[in-house]
Amino acid sequence: MDFNYLKQKRILLVDDEQEILDMVLSILNEDGFHNIQTAKSMKEAILAANKFVPELAILDIMLPDGDGFALMEQLKSQADYPILFLTARGEDEDKFRGFDLGADDYIVKPFLPKELTYRINAILRRSYKDENPIVKLYNSEIDFDRAEVIKDGEHIALTAKEYDILIALYHNAGHIVTIDALCEAAWGDNPFGYQNSLMAHICRIREKIEKSPSQPVSLITIKGLGYKLIVEGK
Repeated sequence: MDFNYLKQKRILLVDDEQEILDMVLSILNEDGFHNIQTAKSMKEAILAANKFVPELAILDIMLPDGDGFALMEQLKSQADYPILFLTARGEDEDKFRGFDLGADDYIVKPFLPKELTYRINAILRRSYKDENPIVKLYNSEIDFDRAEVIKDGEHIALTAKEYDILIALYHNAGHIVTIDALCEAAWGDNPFGYQNSLMAHICRIREKIEKSPSQPVSLITIKGLGYKLIVEGK
């Protein structure tokens, strides 16, 4: 199964040390995660969670205005999403407390970058394994599990870039996704200069999903801004 869509998940990263925030951000960006909000205290984290609505939170325990355990309980009371503790506190009793509260994993600093990304990807796969649906459009369907479009009974394979573009559009269905955001979804954290390539991929996607690609009804151009995917029932 292709789990590339998990890279679009919103991650809340909480640590009171800017050096740690910068390091973890760099590690996550390099692994393909770019939808990340940071906070340096409980207060900032709660405000960020209310606006950002994370799908995974990475929490330090020692914070200037409380601790990560209390923060986890507050976050869990608002919405149920996986929690990973990333902390210098490696005592067994702290680990047990974290897991007793419902944490999905616990990593002690210092840590290996590869271990962090492996653990995050494993948590996301477990938590969102059934979230890759068949998406119904006006004239076709997208099966993200099989990376293909179904139109008029025909199964049409998607390329890797087409898949990345469509999954970014799907997770923002009904809303404008900017050209820069789509380039970043398909080409990573150095998306500049790919606008023409994006347009070419959009044309090929329309050939696969639209009945009349020159008159699209599912993948709409928002002039000067980006594109919008219209999903049936969403």
